[in-house]
Amino acid sequence: MKLAYLLLAGFSLLLPAAANAQKSPADLPPDQLIRNVTNEVLEIVRTDKDIQSGNSKRVIDLVEAKVLTHFNFTRMTQLAMARDWRIASPAQQKTLTDEFRTLLVRTYSKALTEYKNQAIEFKPFSIKGEDTDARVRTQIIQSGAKPIALDYFLEKQPQGWKVYDIEVGGISLVTNYRESFASEVRKSGIDGLIASLHAKNRGTDKQ
Repeated sequence: MKLAYLLLAGFSLLLPAAANAQKSPADLPPDQLIRNVTNEVLEIVRTDKDIQSGNSKRVIDLVEAKVLTHFNFTRMTQLAMARDWRIASPAQQKTLTDEFRTLLVRTYSKALTEYKNQAIEFKPFSIKGEDTDARVRTQIIQSGAKPIALDYFLEKQPQGWKVYDIEVGGISLVTNYRESFASEVRKSGIDGLIASLHAKNRGTDKQ
């Protein structure tokens, strides 16, 4: 599978679990949150006929309604921008975050429609009561292929644990964009990067 699919397929495993409706996600430890929502979303994707048939609107609606509250897109954009984040104005930072969010939603919504029958294995997890940062380790199990490490990085916020990065096979989602973002900033400045992301999100870029 392509790197982009592997990186973004991880996002598709983070829909809120109906089975835990009686307990707010804000009350769950990070490993339990990941485990619960993963098990639920795999069932949704397997049984939703619209998703299986490649209905992109259905997938995007599902992502918008269920997934996005579990992520800190501002921090994800900041990590992807690295030191260039500091030279962006507050208005540019907001626009960059919005465009990066849209880019990720479009990409991993497509990954959801390509999901088949992968399974997830959860690794042992421990955390101290005062910890505010956590790494939840899992593996993607595929028939006829080696397992692929899939790790979630979360931070504790008042609203609960939020994902700020996903690492697949040792490759970070957010830093995977860092080189291309930096190159665009060097070439065209912050506004040039915003324009590039906007073009990708509207399907008007030439790449």
